[in-house]
Amino acid sequence: MAKIDWYGEFVDFKYSPAKDDLVCLFYFEPMAGMTIKETIGRIASESSTGTWTTLYKLPPRMKKLQSIAYHVDGNYARVAYPSGLWENGNLCQLLSGIAGNIFGMKSVKNLRLIDVSLPQSYIRHFKGPHFGNDGIRRMMGVYKRPLTGAVPKPKIGFSAAEHAKIGYETWMGGFDFVKDDENLTSTSFNSFSDRVKMMARMRDKAEKETGERKSAFINITAETEEMKKRAKMLAEYGWNYAMIDVVVTGNASVHTLRDYCSDLGLAIHAHRAMHAAFDRNPKHGITMQFLAKIMRLIGVSQIHSGTAVGKLVGTKDEAKAIADTLREKHVKAHGKLLLDQNWGKIKSAFPVSSGGLHPGLVPDVMNIYGNELVLLVSGGIHGHPKGTRAGAEAAMQAIEATMDGITLEEKAGKSPQLALALKKWGHYKPK
Repeated sequence: MAKIDWYGEFVDFKYSPAKDDLVCLFYFEPMAGMTIKETIGRIASESSTGTWTTLYKLPPRMKKLQSIAYHVDGNYARVAYPSGLWENGNLCQLLSGIAGNIFGMKSVKNLRLIDVSLPQSYIRHFKGPHFGNDGIRRMMGVYKRPLTGAVPKPKIGFSAAEHAKIGYETWMGGFDFVKDDENLTSTSFNSFSDRVKMMARMRDKAEKETGERKSAFINITAETEEMKKRAKMLAEYGWNYAMIDVVVTGNASVHTLRDYCSDLGLAIHAHRAMHAAFDRNPKHGITMQFLAKIMRLIGVSQIHSGTAVGKLVGTKDEAKAIADTLREKHVKAHGKLLLDQNWGKIKSAFPVSSGGLHPGLVPDVMNIYGNELVLLVSGGIHGHPKGTRAGAEAAMQAIEATMDGITLEEKAGKSPQLALALKKWGHYKPK
């Protein structure tokens, strides 16, 4: 009987990746009855030049374009892809390969794309973040402490006027940013244009009264052309940021908006809404650190990365892996979470820690991230017994205590706002 498949040709344990190879780290589980070699051969084949059956004749170049599964460690495999497989600057095409049909193959029970090491020959066709973290800090006039922000809570339901009033109180409590949440775009009770205008008035008032730069992450998420219109309006009213729900809008839209926003002087705050649909299962899907990587490559200025201590899933190691992916110029391989990555000329981006935080958890978050992050404390300031402004002041006092190396309880002795926050929440970790 003639040979049917040729998956074994995509496995070579003696192969050493070339300088320009793109390398993927996968977690995999074979379906019952499949060997490890049969499974990883199918992963490498389906994501590059293979197919399910042997073919009559192939041009010689095909051999040079084959991906190679070259290393296995338990349920973890590395696959190297020749650079010739990929279109320069086309991230969508890359994902169609390394994160495409392979997730639906019957031979694989579970498959998870953990990380990808991108060669300089691929990276150089992308612009990355326009500002970088140093540029964002100069923009806001904040150089040492974490940048701070809050969402008016609940996340949707306020009128534009109510939203702007809460924003003003947030800014007056010492915070840098006010943030729309993922499902607030333009509604009958809070239109985008009304919110932009009213927030701008309150921003100007807060800046005049505090002498500090204030800003907001106002959500432009929509069809791509509509996002452009909304971004332009933000620039017209003196804003320096636009917020995009980057997963639901898609990589192509984010890629388009990166350049459009940069031309307008706008940084991009990336909300990760819907990420857990594909990154929560530890055995299948795509990791959050890889999502963060492609967003830095495209050029957002920051993206949500979890807290490890708040209400959302995610471990400390995962949070650190995401932070390293976003902030470091040269990311060092780390266990089964990260591959080595040299970012070259691509600038840094901020991790954003959010979800169920309050002043009592600030030291825990800063212990994970350090000071180089955007810290969003929302319900944990609006629920303060004395209101939003006092809640923001309490969070700022918690940051000061952590940076000064003293406990929150010590700081609370001279900080009544923090004392009230600790009385209500203590160090409670939401479930």
